[in-house]
Amino acid sequence: MLQANNPTEPTDDELEAMACALAASGRYRIQRRLRPRPKLDVPVGTELKQALFVDVESTGLDHQSDEIIELAMVPFTYGADGQIYEVKEPFQRLNQPSKPISAEITKLTGITNEMVAGHVINPSEVEDFAQDAVLVIAHNAGFDRRFVEKLAPGFALKAWACSQTQIDWAHEGIEGTRLSYLVASAGYFYDKHRAANDCLAAIELLASPLPDSGALGLAKLLQNARMPTWRIWAENSPFDLKDVLKARGYRWNPDGTPFPKAWFIDVSDDDRQAELNFLQKEIYQRDIQLLTRRIDAFNRFSDRA
Repeated sequence: MLQANNPTEPTDDELEAMACALAASGRYRIQRRLRPRPKLDVPVGTELKQALFVDVESTGLDHQSDEIIELAMVPFTYGADGQIYEVKEPFQRLNQPSKPISAEITKLTGITNEMVAGHVINPSEVEDFAQDAVLVIAHNAGFDRRFVEKLAPGFALKAWACSQTQIDWAHEGIEGTRLSYLVASAGYFYDKHRAANDCLAAIELLASPLPDSGALGLAKLLQNARMPTWRIWAENSPFDLKDVLKARGYRWNPDGTPFPKAWFIDVSDDDRQAELNFLQKEIYQRDIQLLTRRIDAFNRFSDRA
């Protein structure tokens, strides 16, 4: 009796050849599973710095009333040109909040009440782990920074950057800025719903060339993070000109914050004087001293800016 053939499992090289053939046909798009990034040799004379990518999962969006349920931090070393050399072991902890996790948050994060039961995040352990980092990065740093600083106040002394807003993804030909969308656009997939995996996926984006400019993602991020901006407050501006301000990019700051209840805009250092001139000429129609505040990587994305 003839025996049926048992084909062997394709090797990695064979699978990659199949993927390349499918992609080359122009009829398929290939997504590869993200794998651990290999450590690179460091050229002689290269000064290495350490950054920390962080991701927070929480019970809600308000850092004042909601709580962290998971924190991940992944350290990596990089050079001044944005080249990432080594991704190190992640820190990942769960935390049981004072109130049960809602079904909506569980659906969003994959984290259940059973998973966090009895877990506590130690702030001292968090700060010790982050001690050597000269830069902290998050994908939506305006959210993560506030939660992390509330947990571990030492993070207020760190420079922060945002991989979602401080890379011009639209200029690179990518329409969305959600992390999962960016990773898929780069041709990868990964196991979502866990904070450490999100960090590793974002680091891979930063380590890769951007699709239009060809620059490393981290190089662009560092360039933008180093640039100061100015927040200009259009206090007591005429009500009938609010649409003019909105069309120019001004946003409204409501009551309940340490800053004025007024329209405001963030502009570059080079554009600050031109914006003040616009306000005096077109909005107030007189000379006026307006509140301005310099924003840099040490206060950006925090309650202090």
